[in-house]
Amino acid sequence: MDPVVIVSAVRTPIGKLGGALSSLNAVELGTIVAKEAIRRAQVSPKHIDQVIFGNVLQAGSGQNVARQIEINSGIPDTSTAMTTNQVCGSGLKAVRLGQTAIEMGDADVVLVGGTESMSAAPFIAPHVRFGHKYGQVPFFDSVEHDGLEDAFSKQPMGITAENVAEQFKVTREAQDAFALQSHQRAVQAQQNGAFNEEIVPVTIKTKRGSITVSEDEAVRPDTSIEALAKLPASFKKNGTVTAGNAAGLNDGASALVLMKASRAEQLGLTYLAKIDGYTEVGIDPAIMGYAPYYAINKLTAKLAISTEEIDRFEINEAFAAQSVAVVRDLKLDSKKVNANGGAIALGHPLGDSGARILTTLINQLHHDNLQTGIASLCIGGGMGMAMAVSKA
Repeated sequence: MDPVVIVSAVRTPIGKLGGALSSLNAVELGTIVAKEAIRRAQVSPKHIDQVIFGNVLQAGSGQNVARQIEINSGIPDTSTAMTTNQVCGSGLKAVRLGQTAIEMGDADVVLVGGTESMSAAPFIAPHVRFGHKYGQVPFFDSVEHDGLEDAFSKQPMGITAENVAEQFKVTREAQDAFALQSHQRAVQAQQNGAFNEEIVPVTIKTKRGSITVSEDEAVRPDTSIEALAKLPASFKKNGTVTAGNAAGLNDGASALVLMKASRAEQLGLTYLAKIDGYTEVGIDPAIMGYAPYYAINKLTAKLAISTEEIDRFEINEAFAAQSVAVVRDLKLDSKKVNANGGAIALGHPLGDSGARILTTLINQLHHDNLQTGIASLCIGGGMGMAMAVSKA
C-alpha cells in the first residue's frame, strides 16, 4: 500500500465581498498560496507535473486559471494544468483529481487547490454580440447566475436551504444558534492561534502604502443570538434563512501538494496526512444542502468505519439549515464538527471552499494532536462529496 499523501496545505485569509482582498483576482490569490505550498513542501517547482485548481466564477479570468497559476508560480511550462468547476465542491474535486492522477501513474507530484474572487466576478450582458436594436441592455450578475442560482428551478440557493429547513424540520432558532456557535468558535480559534499555521498572510499595495491581511475578515466577535434573531428572512416571506445564518460572499484561495508516500520518503519529506477515501453522491437539487448526510454515510460504509471513530469533521456551512440537519441526522458529536467555526463565520469563496475545509481539517488534526478527519460539502445542482484523511 502506497497511499497518496499531502505534504503541505495552506490558505489565504478569507476576505469579505469588496473587502481587504477584493483588489486581487482569482489567479493572483491562487498564485500566492501555490508559491507558499511549494515552499513549505520543500519541493522544487520543476518536480511538479500537474496543477489542478477549482474555480467557479471563471468569466473574465482569462484562459485556464490553473495554468496561469502554474506559470506564475515558477513551475516549468512542460507541466500541465486544469481548472475544474463542480461549484462548491470544486476545490475538493481538484484534490481528488490530483490523487487519481498520481494513483494512475500520470503524475508523481501534483499541486491542487481552489481559488475564488467573488469580488472580481463580472456582470454579463448576454445577447449583444451581434448588436442590440433598441431599449435597455439587460445585465446579469455572474455571482448569482453562475454560482448562487439553481440551474434547474432558477431559484437562489437560499430557497434550497428553506426547502431543507421545512422538509427536515429545522427551526429558525436552531439555525441562529448554529450560526452564533460558528462565530464564537472562529473567534476562539483566532485568539488561540489555531489558524496560524494554515494561513498565508497577504500583503496588498495601496495608494497609502501596503497592508497585510492575516485573519479571516468576516468573523464577528460582537454577534449575539438577539442580533441574529432580528434579521429578516432573505429569500421568502416568513422564511427562516437570513444573512446571519448563511455563508457570505467571499474571496480566498487554498493550495496543497500531493504525492505518493514513497515519493515523499525518496525526497526526504515529512508529510502532513494521507488520503484514506473519497465519495460523491447525487441528490434532488431542491434539497442540495442535505447531500453531506449521504456522502459521509457512503464514505464511512466504504471504509468500514463508524462516524464515532472520526476525530474531526469539517462540513461546509453553506447554510445553518442544512448544517443542523446533517449533523443531527448523522448523530455526530457537535464538538467534533467545525471545531474552529465554519463558513458562516469564516466565509465561502465558492471554488476555494473544498480545498479550504480540507486544509483547515489537516492543520486542525496537527494543532489538536488528533488522528482522523472527514471533509464534506454540499454542492449546488444537487451533489455532495466527502474525503477522509488521517494524520501522518
